[in-house]
This record gives sequence, C-alpha cells and structure tokens, in this order.
Amino acid sequence: MAYYSEEEVLGLGLKYVGKNVKISKMACIYNTDQISLDDNSRIDDFCIISGSVTIGKYVHVTPMCLIAGGKPGVTLHDFATLAYGVKVFSQSDDYSGATMVNSLVPKQFKNEIFASVTIHRHCIVGTNSVIMPGVELAEGCSVGAMTLVNKSTAPWGIYLGTPARRVKERQKNLLELEQQFLRLPK
Repeated sequence: MAYYSEEEVLGLGLKYVGKNVKISKMACIYNTDQISLDDNSRIDDFCIISGSVTIGKYVHVTPMCLIAGGKPGVTLHDFATLAYGVKVFSQSDDYSGATMVNSLVPKQFKNEIFASVTIHRHCIVGTNSVIMPGVELAEGCSVGAMTLVNKSTAPWGIYLGTPARRVKERQKNLLELEQQFLRLPK
C-alpha cells in the first residue's frame, strides 16, 4: 500500500490531523474540511470517506470501506476497527414508496433519514457489515461479518445476523492489554 506522506496528508485540507496518520493514495476523501483524523489512525486502499467524519486514535479503516458521514456525522472512537468492505451511513432515503428517492431528486419530493452514527472504543465491525443511520455501537461491541446493524447495541456484546442480534458477551481482556500497549515507549 502506498500512503500519502505527512506533508501530503497535511495538504489535503482536513479539519484536524493528528500524528502518524496514514491515508492510502488509493482512498477517496471528500469534504475534507469536515473530516478529523486523530493520532495513529489509518485509512486503507479503495475506501471512500465523505461528509462529517471524526476518527479517533488507533482507528483502522481497512480496504474497501465506505463511511458516509453526511451532515449528521459518523464518529469512530479510539481503537475501533472497520474490517474489509464495511459500510457506515448517517443518511438514507425512505424506501417505503411514500416519497421519491435518489440524490438527483429535489429534497421537497423526498423524506430522507438523517441521524448520526457513533462507534465507541474497542468496537470491531466485521467484513461487509452495514451500519445504518442513528446506530450507536456501545463500547467493546463486536459485529460479525455480513451483519446489518439497524439498532443501537449494549456494551461488550457480540452481535450477528440480519438484523443484528446479541449472541453472547465479549471478553474485556483487551482493556488490560490496552494499558500495557499505551505504556510502551513511543
């Protein structure tokens, strides 16, 4: 993977850039003035990031992810991970047929859904999962591959399926490992 240099990252016009931020040259970043990337975060190849997006420390957005922050925004807190192909949406059309859909149709003919998305610390979202507007993934949640998350979660659960359902508790050993990791010399 070829990443932008530090100088190139700073030249993108991002709202905020922390230290040691890595962005693939093959990622597409739109609305850069609305996007913040904190220390040690990374965006890999073929990702699309747009709208209001805030990415915390040690967040990894792996290849082929889409984060559509729109106006409401998407926030990924420290140590969150989006596996290959995850899609996160803060806006959606109304698919019921009561109104028109499509970004080419004027707003007066549509009933769009706008709601922020928050992915808290130590969440991991499995490959090809979809996070819908208004969802809050509570701290420590694990979302299995190909899961549709259309409702907020409770902390430290493992969620699977379409729609997502809690199947068991997630271990918290990683909290101790986080403390050890943060004590390492940088």
